[in-house]
Amino acid sequence: MALFTPSQSPAVVVKEVDATGGVPNVQTSTGAIAIQTRWGPVEKRVLISNETELVNTFGSPDTTTTIDFHSASYFLRYSNALQVVRVCTEDSADGTASERALGKFAVNAAAVTRQNDSASKFSGINGYSAPLVKDTDNFNAQVSALDSDKHIFIARYPGSLGNSLRVSICTDSAAFSNWPYQSHFDNAPSTSTLDLAKNGRSTEVHIAVVDKTGEISGTKGNVLETYPYVSVATNSVGADGSTNYAKDVINNRSQYVFMVGWDSNHRDGLAGTAMNPLLDSAVEFLKGTVDGTSLALTGSNLAGDSAAAFTHYDFDSGANGFSVGLAEYARGYDQFENVDDVEIDFLITPGAPTTTLQTTVSNDLIGIAVARKDCVAVSSPARDDVIGQTNVFNVTNNIVSTAASLTKSSYGIMDGNFLKVYDKFNDQFIEIPAASSTAGLMAETDRVAAPWFSPAGSRRGQYLGVTSINYNPSKTYRDTLYAAGVNPVVNVAGSGVILYGDKTLQDRPSAFDRINVRRLFLTLERAIAQAAQNVMFEFNDEFTRAEFVNVIEPVLRDVKARRGITDFRVLADETVNTAEVIDRNEFIANIYIKPARSINFVTLNFVAVRTGVAFEEIVGTAGV
Repeated sequence: MALFTPSQSPAVVVKEVDATGGVPNVQTSTGAIAIQTRWGPVEKRVLISNETELVNTFGSPDTTTTIDFHSASYFLRYSNALQVVRVCTEDSADGTASERALGKFAVNAAAVTRQNDSASKFSGINGYSAPLVKDTDNFNAQVSALDSDKHIFIARYPGSLGNSLRVSICTDSAAFSNWPYQSHFDNAPSTSTLDLAKNGRSTEVHIAVVDKTGEISGTKGNVLETYPYVSVATNSVGADGSTNYAKDVINNRSQYVFMVGWDSNHRDGLAGTAMNPLLDSAVEFLKGTVDGTSLALTGSNLAGDSAAAFTHYDFDSGANGFSVGLAEYARGYDQFENVDDVEIDFLITPGAPTTTLQTTVSNDLIGIAVARKDCVAVSSPARDDVIGQTNVFNVTNNIVSTAASLTKSSYGIMDGNFLKVYDKFNDQFIEIPAASSTAGLMAETDRVAAPWFSPAGSRRGQYLGVTSINYNPSKTYRDTLYAAGVNPVVNVAGSGVILYGDKTLQDRPSAFDRINVRRLFLTLERAIAQAAQNVMFEFNDEFTRAEFVNVIEPVLRDVKARRGITDFRVLADETVNTAEVIDRNEFIANIYIKPARSINFVTLNFVAVRTGVAFEEIVGTAGV
């Protein structure tokens, strides 16, 4: 590397200097919630953009999961970005399909029955255990044990919804015309050209994944997935060079099932082993034969059997488990702790039945928000605080009591109600905590205005899709709630259900006791922190400091022009970057901001003036 000029002889040297650094655009409308559902990966973040995706990923709700489901769904009415984590109890179980009897010619078309009706798992028929498989990684960790338990297929995710599944395998051309699912495949299975080249014979099978009862798709017997011409040989490949081994194809592609292994008949027929192209004689991949109901197969040469060769594997033993509690929700929200892993703006608290549980979960989320310093936690009262209560005074006191138990922080926000909404999946009205919709109002405010605008009031604070609210506090009770840091949710005649406050849970007088100020700083801090990455590993000199200030000030001017702040100043010179700071390899910038304040109280003075008196004479003298 040259010390001075980049050439030792005369030359024209072209260099590029990138001085286009700036503050990146940041998104501020992503929610995060942990919910109980009937389907989907467990304790894994999934980004959902609308209700259809929510149903496709986590299944439609039943009467047990409908509250959590609709809490997530209602946030998506305002924003198209929600990180969802499914939680379930350890007594939940995946639907499975396994062998009932083992033997050379004994094949069972149905699954073994396994029950799991307590938190303590126990072995069922033939010693099979009811497994809990949370996701793909968890399946891979358990696959050896599942194979030892002789499971053949297992539902992709835990829950009773998996009991609707059937996997059907057609292994013989003679059976193809009688196979119930043959219309979904072009021709009977045989042997691919590539398998023939490896001395494979009769290696192909067709596999259909079926919604046996219609619980998943809404149509009984609907074919969910098809896997045509896959192979029983482990070293089979397709024309593109990717694996064509049936087990690998299903485990890589299926949205509904995992394949653990082959039943005894298929294993006796060499399924799950590799073809050997070096053998002088071809390897015949014999496959078990069964007609779907009759199991009485005999003989010593299954390849020559004329029985219809297809097998149904019907799933059972899937269980939803007991009610989700504190431990499960805590594990779910743990997925949002690392600020480097996922970007979120709202941690949404589910509606817990009791004050104790609601307090614990809410405080956990506030703690996460404080540690991350880039989001807020949004909570509602406990269900018992509001639902089933008829005395407005008692409801108000219940809510205030819950609010008093929450951590006092500007990173926490609490509303004061539940929303009555229609559950179209179960044809009923339900009451969900307002927290997800309150977070949604903030996300919608970002879209129509900016994060530093208040989400409350008739302009931006109207809740969507709400039938009614059971608790509609009057002015007196709203005063009590607001003094406790709770933002009332009220039904205003002619305007609908409205958020009627914009306080955070900050309990001392501060600019940060308002939602718009807290979210202003979160937005600026996130954007400017990303821009500050460009300062890392540069020299702490006048040039770097000036460059940083020149990048930051235009953003602050823009926010000022958009009414977010009234004034600002950026100080990053030698007065803050002293010799001691430089010697510690640090860089300091002080950013002073005067945030704009939302109007919470309006006073209208009407002054009657005598005829003939000029207004100039009365202004300033009327005592107002």
